[in-house]
Order: sequence, then C-alpha cells, then structure tokens
Amino acid sequence: MTPLLRKLLGMNWWLVIVMYGLLAVGVFSIESAARYLPEGGAYYAGLQKKWILLGSAAYFITAMFDYRWFRWLALPMYVVGLGLCASIMNSDADVHQFNRFGLSFQPAQPAIAAGILMLAWLLQDLPRLGRKIPKIGWLLEEPLTKIAIVGALTGIPFLVVVKMGDMGSALVWMPVALVALIVGGVPFRYLSFMLLIAVAAVPLLYFVVLPQVSERGQERIELFLDMLAERPVDTNGPAYAPYNIAIAVGHAGWNGTGFMSTADQGSIHGRKMIPFNTAHNDFIFGVMAEELGFKGGLLLISGFTVLLVLCLFVASYARDMMGCMLVGGVVALIFAHVFENIGMCIQLMPITGIPLPLISYSGTFVVMCMFLLGLVQSVWVHRKRAKVTAEEKEKTKPQEPGLILSNDLR
Repeated sequence: MTPLLRKLLGMNWWLVIVMYGLLAVGVFSIESAARYLPEGGAYYAGLQKKWILLGSAAYFITAMFDYRWFRWLALPMYVVGLGLCASIMNSDADVHQFNRFGLSFQPAQPAIAAGILMLAWLLQDLPRLGRKIPKIGWLLEEPLTKIAIVGALTGIPFLVVVKMGDMGSALVWMPVALVALIVGGVPFRYLSFMLLIAVAAVPLLYFVVLPQVSERGQERIELFLDMLAERPVDTNGPAYAPYNIAIAVGHAGWNGTGFMSTADQGSIHGRKMIPFNTAHNDFIFGVMAEELGFKGGLLLISGFTVLLVLCLFVASYARDMMGCMLVGGVVALIFAHVFENIGMCIQLMPITGIPLPLISYSGTFVVMCMFLLGLVQSVWVHRKRAKVTAEEKEKTKPQEPGLILSNDLR
C-alpha cells in the first residue's frame, strides 16, 4: 500500500461526511435565500458548488501534507492579510472587500486563518528556541511572554478590523486568543486576572474607544440593548432587519413554512421582509429556520455540534502543541461564527455581517473553512508518526543479556 493511499484511507471519514452534509444543506439554503436577487437563487447555488469543488481540492491536498510544513506559510500569510486589511481600513464602503478578476473576498477572513497558523507555529517553536538559547530560555517559558505574544498577534489585527467597521470578524479573534492562551499553558490565575481586567475595562472601551473606531458598531450594540430591554425602536429603520428576522424564526413553529415558501404561505422571506440582498449570506439562518422550522434549526445546530466535537476528538490525538493549537483555533473560529450568526438571528447578539460557515454563500470563506478543516484532517492523518517512531526506537534498543535469558527461559 502506497503512503498516499494509506493516508487517504486513514482519514477521519466521519469528519468528511459531516462537513459535506453541511455543505449540501448550504447549497439548498442558498438557492432559496437568494431567489429574489436579479440572478436568481439557482445562479448563486451554482457558484457555491464551484467554490465547494475548489475547496475540496484545498481540503484533500492539505490533509495529505504534514501540517507542520504549513508553518512556513504562517508569516507570509499573516503579513499579507494584515496589509490587505490595513489598505482598505479607511474605506467608506459598507462591506470592506476586494474585487479582483471577478472574485470578491474580505481580507479579514484569510487574516484570521493566518493568525491561527502563526499562533500554532510560535507556541510550538518557542520552547525549542528557549532550549537552544539557555540565557533567554527561561524568558520564553514565562507566562507573561506568551501572553504578550498572543496579545500582539491577535490584538493588532483586532484593532485593524474594528477600524474597518467589521465588528463581527473582529470579535472572532477573542475566542481564538483565549484558546491560544489555554493551549500555550498559561496558568488559570493569569487568565482569571485578565478576565477581571477585561470586565473592568468594558465601560472605557464602550464609551471612549468604540466611538472613535466604529460609530456603526456602537449604534448596533445600542439597538440590540434597546430591543433586549423591549424599549421602543424604529422597526422601519435601523431595527427593520433584526425585528423581521426574529419574527421569521419565531413564527415558523416545529415544521416551518416549507422550502421555497411564498408570501401566500405566510413566509416573511416570501414578502421580502428579510433583507433579500444579504439573505443568502448574513441572514441565511433566518431563512432556514422559517422554512424548515424548529426541527430544521435544531438539526443544523446539531450538525455543527458534531463537527466541533469531532474536531476536539482530533485535538486529543494531536502529537504536538502545534497540532493541538491548529485544531483548537479552528474550533474557536467556527464556534464564534456559528454563535454570532445564529445569535443575531434570534436577538441573542447584535447584527454583524458575519457568514455561517459552510452554509452561507461567501465565496472564498468557504474555501478558507475547508482549508482549515483540511489542516484538522492533517493533524488526524499524521497523529501516529511520533508514536511509531518511539516504538521503533524501543524495538531497536539493545536488550540486556540477562533479560534475554529470562525471556528465553519463559
């Protein structure tokens, strides 16, 4: 059996099945959610299929390579991603994205994938560097050093993305940073102290810092708090989207209004009251929950839960800290996107322009998610190499004559 075939057969196929199951649900949902756009829903569903084919190539190629080789891409990807974010930071557009060669993508999304690679690489190689340089080795092992490194790698892009006005993509950096600190071995007492400092700084950040970097972000948070407290809001103005999406989710019941349901069937989306320009990406869960009902929404959330649990299972078998951090970062990224996207559709979170992984029509974001899940698969495929090497060394180790004699006598 060739090594490539052995790797292919040794993949975690449950992870593959769940991923493609979510992708298939996404294609059907996009066709329904985008049906009121000029090109029609079938057009965007077809484009999503092409992105999935491209992502499939990225997924299986990434899974076949040892994930440790990707650390050489970490720094170039991080610098390029940060540079692209900074280049459109002061743009007046509502959606900060590049449009090149017929493709559009938001640089904040590839940047966070590069950030996960950077964190995994540094957390893996810093202890090794410390052992090679004894004079500063103790400094690299200090928790404050790890906190400073994680803070710099996540804090700088966080501020840049906030300045872009993309609060949703900025907030994703927070769970990624938390996972990096936990995997990096930062003691709980440091994490507790940082949490207390963060809670104490919330008023300062909200009333002083946030208005300077993102006025729209503060307005959305205030609108969310007003709706949460049941204060009067303008449902024909700023509260139009969150109000109608929540109505669509709430009135669907157990079975929903049906796939591709119309206004005559009582569909909110059929009346175009869910913003139809973004229904196929930002608000796709609202459309799905209305058409498929509570059971459909529950199945979707269960699918994401199984996906994340499988990833955590892979992390438990990682052979080194880099593999563990890669999987942990991917879990944090997907969980944050799912929580924010679904949360804003049920008034659990403020409205943010953030796609639902593997479900929303988001072009390059689908490819990026499949690439990251390919890294998770690579951690699983290459999990045993270090253990096999240790066993081979043990087998080749010369035994003592007395031990050989006693074994022969048995």
